[in-house]
Amino acid sequence: MEAIGGYFSLELPLHEEYHQDAIKLNTGRNCLEYILRCRHYKKVYIPYYTCDVILEPFHKLGIDYAFYHINLDFEIADDIHPQMGEAILYTNYYGLKQSYVERLTEKYGQQLIVDNTQAFYAKPIDGIDTFYTCRKFFGVADGAYLYTDKLLDEELEQDVSYDRMSFLLKRSDLSAEAGYADFREQSRLLIGQPIKRMSKLTERLMQSIDYKKAASTRRLNFVALHEGLKCNNQCQIFLYKDAVPMVYPYLTDTEELREHLISRKIFVPRYWPNVVDGQDCNPLERRIANHLLPLPVDQRYSFDQMNIIITNIQNYVKR
Repeated sequence: MEAIGGYFSLELPLHEEYHQDAIKLNTGRNCLEYILRCRHYKKVYIPYYTCDVILEPFHKLGIDYAFYHINLDFEIADDIHPQMGEAILYTNYYGLKQSYVERLTEKYGQQLIVDNTQAFYAKPIDGIDTFYTCRKFFGVADGAYLYTDKLLDEELEQDVSYDRMSFLLKRSDLSAEAGYADFREQSRLLIGQPIKRMSKLTERLMQSIDYKKAASTRRLNFVALHEGLKCNNQCQIFLYKDAVPMVYPYLTDTEELREHLISRKIFVPRYWPNVVDGQDCNPLERRIANHLLPLPVDQRYSFDQMNIIITNIQNYVKR
């Protein structure tokens, strides 16, 4: 029985979870581990252009993997034919590649694993193992969703998240800069975590989100940036119907633009430093890792902030 009375808890609105029918786990990489353990794959093909944390479950389970290249459309550039007991992992880059995911499903069937960590709103496809993460789209410290028709035959412990929330609280109470060190540390602490069920706190926070409004805002902000920047964007991108982007990918040859934006308190991350150092990555993948700016379009912002981003980039390009 829950406590009655006493001090107050967080007062959060209650909405329907977007992925309410999914398996709720603690991290995206653990969703992948769950799939690998259920399917017993001997080998998986993964993109060079991805975060190196994706390798964690492969090293943990001793499963073989091989890398493949992508092209400037963020589609598979190599001719891959998975054998029996093998699979191919594809990332739905920036939430913009759902139509391509559907084409890959026709080609690879159940041998396809879809990494939707950058595509929270993309619908899962029946029979295709698919996973999502929460913290790339919303203000939570952890949490992930998994769709699969294979289940692990074991009871999973429930995660606890209250002690991972300091970076979120500091950003609200102090500033984004004040919470950044905590954010980096909490991200580091997620390394090596065992598969657990999503924490009660993360689940409740995910139930407080107005998903329809967040999706609409992201699309509007994306369109605003595209209208202002498409002439100088070297990345050909399209916002298909129902696609909800994580960021606006802006590709430039101006290496100093990232630091210029950061100096103006427009914080633009780098995806992913490991790609730059990878010995077998091709020049295109290194160029994307070095020069692609993932500009924020999320639900915290409006056209006013998009206009600030556009103005700063246009003024810098004209120099």
